[in-house]
Formats: sequence, structure tokens, C-alpha cells
Amino acid sequence: MPQWTLFVFWGVVAGIAGGAMGIGGGALVVPILVLIFGLNQKSAQGLSLMAMIPMAIVGSLRYYFNPDIEINPRIALFIAAGSIVGVLIGAEIAARLPAAHLRKIFAIFLMLVAVKMFLSNDEGKKNADVSMEENAAQNIH
Repeated sequence: MPQWTLFVFWGVVAGIAGGAMGIGGGALVVPILVLIFGLNQKSAQGLSLMAMIPMAIVGSLRYYFNPDIEINPRIALFIAAGSIVGVLIGAEIAARLPAAHLRKIFAIFLMLVAVKMFLSNDEGKKNADVSMEENAAQNIH
């Protein structure tokens, strides 16, 4: 089986995960590229960011045009503005760190996020989430 078919297969898996759960880049594609394809951590992170561009565009538009989901584009623009600054800083930090250290930091981050999400109580947050979204939308105007 040609290697490109494996990349496409894992791209489909990342797309499904991204569309269904809002993940894909760092949480799924980087480990796949490192553990399955043997890429180094820095190359995997760069490729993941590049590959996520079309997935993020298509997925975000799908969510935006879904009448059952409220998306505030102004909030997205503010997050995007901050993330542009953040990714420039983060890419510089990643360039300076040894790949082995970066891989360990990445793994610890994924474990912490997984534990926090597993232990969080979503039942009490439903109303808080709505209030937060309403407050954020009102504060932007």
C-alpha cells in the first residue's frame, strides 16, 4: 500500500475527529505523524499546522452555517488575532527547544488536558456556558 494512502486515511480520521469534537491538529495528527510515520516532533507539529488549514476552514464554515449552533464570528476573530501572535511566539520557542524536550512537554500537556476533561463535571456547566457565550457576545459590541 503506498504511503500516501495512509496519510489520506489518517487525514480522514483527523477530519472526523476535528468535525465531531473540534480536535485534530495537535491532539491527533502530531502523535500519528510521530508514532506511526516516525517524523520528529518539530516536523510533525509544522505539518499538522499546515494540514489543519483546510480542515479548519471547512469545519468552521459547516458549524457556522448550522442553524442549531450559534457561532459569533467576532469572538473567532479576536481569538484568531491572539493566536497569530501566540503561534509566532510558540514556533520560536519550539525552534529553540530540543525535539525530545518538546515531545515530552507535548505528551504532558495532552495528559493534563485528558485528565481535566475526564474529571470535569459538565452537568453544572450547561447554564454557565450559555451565560458565558451571551456575556462574551454582549461585551464585544
